[in-house]
Amino acid sequence: MHLPFATSERSTIGIEWELALVDKDSGDLRQVAQTVLDGLAPADGSQHPNVRQELLLNTVEIVSDVRRTVRDAGADLERSIEQIRELTDPLRVELMCAGTHPFARWAQQKVTDKERYATLIDRTQWWGRQMLIYGVHVHVGIEDRDKVLPISRAMLAYFGHLQSLSASSPFWGGKDTGYASNRALMFQQLPTAGLGFQFEQWEQLEAYVADMLHTGVIDQFDEVRWDLRPSPRFGTLETRICDGASNLTEVMAFAALNHCLVEHFSTLLDQGAELPTVPPWFAQENKWRSARYGMDAILILDKEGNEELVTDGLSRLLVELEPVADRLGCLEELDGVRTILRRGAGYQRQRAVARRNGGELDAVVASLVAEMRAGKPL
Repeated sequence: MHLPFATSERSTIGIEWELALVDKDSGDLRQVAQTVLDGLAPADGSQHPNVRQELLLNTVEIVSDVRRTVRDAGADLERSIEQIRELTDPLRVELMCAGTHPFARWAQQKVTDKERYATLIDRTQWWGRQMLIYGVHVHVGIEDRDKVLPISRAMLAYFGHLQSLSASSPFWGGKDTGYASNRALMFQQLPTAGLGFQFEQWEQLEAYVADMLHTGVIDQFDEVRWDLRPSPRFGTLETRICDGASNLTEVMAFAALNHCLVEHFSTLLDQGAELPTVPPWFAQENKWRSARYGMDAILILDKEGNEELVTDGLSRLLVELEPVADRLGCLEELDGVRTILRRGAGYQRQRAVARRNGGELDAVVASLVAEMRAGKPL
């Protein structure tokens, strides 16, 4: 099977951000996505270019255009939020995001009436219905198909850093799970989700896709739901690691870190340097550690099994990436990672709010809504 990789300008960036629609008074989810999408639809009946349908009717996804800087991509997202609020404010609906909603019940959520979603639920049943989760996806353009898999393998060495930094799903169905990112472990229950294979050659990826199509596991490549995957249609590497972020500042920080890492590895390839890698068994362990412990995770760095506290690794990485960020025009956005290190990741802030309010999770939702309004961690 031939799997063409689209032509893409090097280190262009696009961001996708899944947003929950919640009731202003109760904080529970509202099933009004179709109302929002209909209200935003152009006069010709087509779909809004930057606001998309998702699996559940409590969710919309906003997407940036293809941009050269994180700042411009963030401005696209901000415009979409403003347009959505013109419709949701009169409905007493707020926008909220975290890896999971703190107390909403999955069984009460309605699935979007679309064939692809009905097929997904029919196949995945109980686990598919559990997907009450939200994430941030980042696409970075790669100009040469031969770079895609080496960069993808190198990014796995920093999987835990991205997941720990973005972890924002400690609560599920009204209970504290004990995990920083419950979303990470929920999502990998779907077929073809989770950590992908560390292929060495593009032909191996083509053979995998051919086998999945032949056996009916997928009907199209987009149904490969790996945490980190090539996106042949766009000519990008798509990072799907991050939990949903409660505010635009954090979204841009995650995007800047992704952007800089991909460009950094692309430059190393140009120089003939060896990229970092970790064996699949260590990558799997790092995913679990970062999901469980978040910013307290001790991650495995290399095939020798050397380890480091994730916060120490992030602090060191930020210094290393500063010249790259300067070149990409995202120094300010990358510095948002330091803000998270100071103020705590999303899961830490949520737990702090719950403690201050006697465990009441409606207060956690209110704090998430407030951060969305403010555009920054509070």
